[in-house]
Amino acid sequence: MNRSSQTPSANQPTKGKPDKAQAILAGALQVFTTYGYAAASMDRIAAAAKVSKPTVYSYFQDKERLFVAVLQQFMNNSNQLLFTLDTIPDTQASPEAILRHMATSVLEEASHNQPFLTMMRLIIGESEQFPELAKTFVREVQKPMLTQLAGYLASQPQLHFPDPMVAARIFAGSIVHYLIIQKIMHGDDVLQLEADRMVDGLIHLMMSGGDRSPNTPPTPESP
Repeated sequence: MNRSSQTPSANQPTKGKPDKAQAILAGALQVFTTYGYAAASMDRIAAAAKVSKPTVYSYFQDKERLFVAVLQQFMNNSNQLLFTLDTIPDTQASPEAILRHMATSVLEEASHNQPFLTMMRLIIGESEQFPELAKTFVREVQKPMLTQLAGYLASQPQLHFPDPMVAARIFAGSIVHYLIIQKIMHGDDVLQLEADRMVDGLIHLMMSGGDRSPNTPPTPESP
């Protein structure tokens, strides 16, 4: 299922005034994060947005499309939470500097962004009951992000990852795992790990894995 072409953008509503579309998206975000996807009815969303239920349907034909639009707007408004080159002030910097900037920015912003953490809980929690919803999130948000990151890693002549997509997933996945364990599952109280220590270790791992040519064997460790 791919409905992205049918889903109105948060910045380009298909009908009516833009402020109504924004009101619906804001109301939907409030309802989704409060009640979860299953219990978020279009009646509740209309009430939160202070519009009629038919108005909601005139912009977004069903709840799934509305949820995808909410996700897209939320991510667009949280650029620092994405592993994207669009947020890098100097794209000519070294790969080590760029990857460090990405990791640090995401951790600093996401760790203190409760709505983002709530959205992560919501997507993970609803994925079993609504697998198509989870697939839509992966397709619309995660896949483009990872594709861009993998393309960047592949374009750097000083990096020699045998599989740039795997490298991109290791990088992004390590950050997401940190957020899930430390911030969503309250790992800060049980398994403490400072964000800067996490970033230092991750960057060391990435650069160590990418600084050899594919035909160069790893250097044996000293006994």
